[in-house]
Formats: sequence, C-alpha cells, structure tokens
Amino acid sequence: MKRRTLLQALPAAALLSSLKLSTATAGAASLNEKSAEPPSPTTVYELRIYYTVAGKLPDLLARFRDHTDKLFARHGLKSVAYWVPSDEPAKSNMLIYILEHPSREAAKTNWKSFGDDPEWNAVREKSEAAGKIVEKVDSTYMSLTDFSKPLR
Repeated sequence: MKRRTLLQALPAAALLSSLKLSTATAGAASLNEKSAEPPSPTTVYELRIYYTVAGKLPDLLARFRDHTDKLFARHGLKSVAYWVPSDEPAKSNMLIYILEHPSREAAKTNWKSFGDDPEWNAVREKSEAAGKIVEKVDSTYMSLTDFSKPLR
C-alpha cells in the first residue's frame, strides 16, 4: 500500500475504531445513534454509585444485566455505560454507571415511572429474597462542559 493511501485511510480507520469502542462501552447502542444530533442544552447525565452489602455485588450485576437495564430503556432512562472499580476494596462492592436524561424534569418523571413498574418491583423483591443487596446509592446530576466532547 502506498504511504499516501495509508495516511488518507487513517482518519477513517481511527473514527471507525472509536465508534466500535464507544458502542462496546455504551452497550447495545447502534452506530446510527452515535452520529445523532448532539445533546440539547437541557440534557443532564446522572452518575450513580451503588455500594452493595458484602458479597452481594454479583447479585446486583446479575439484576442489572438480566433485568434493570432493559427496564431502564422501557422508562426512558438511557444507559451510557456501567463500570466496576479495578482495585479493592471498591472492586468487591461497587457498581458505577451513568444515565443520560433529556432534562432534570424528564429524569424525575422517568425514575417515578420506573419505580412504579410492577415488573421492576417483582424483580427487586425476588433478587432481595435472601436479603438486601444495596447498602447505599449516591446520585449526582451533571452537565457537560462547553469543552467536552458529546458522549454520543
């Protein structure tokens, strides 16, 4: 391959690689969603940190993997990404994730709808039949800075 052809192909390859990485990180989002309009000025992101009861992180992860994330989508709670810390002690008892909301008002409405969902309540009750899973939840609403790249 000629050097010029290779250099011309690099930006496209980097973009495709970035989109693939973003898609893998953000879950099942499609490439079309990644090229959507930038977020509106009212868009907020919610950072949520769950601290689990000792030994219950696998149960919480299973609940999110198998149920919660799908229920979030049903109620307009858009998942951006999920993380677990790499180092102890947080590695054993912490789930971190970010949701995107069209606005703070939409977040409030969507959380209420999610909380009232009979399927969610059944899933939560079943997952907590052997005892409480989550010890504490921290929630912080955030807005992108003017110099931040959109998360889409």
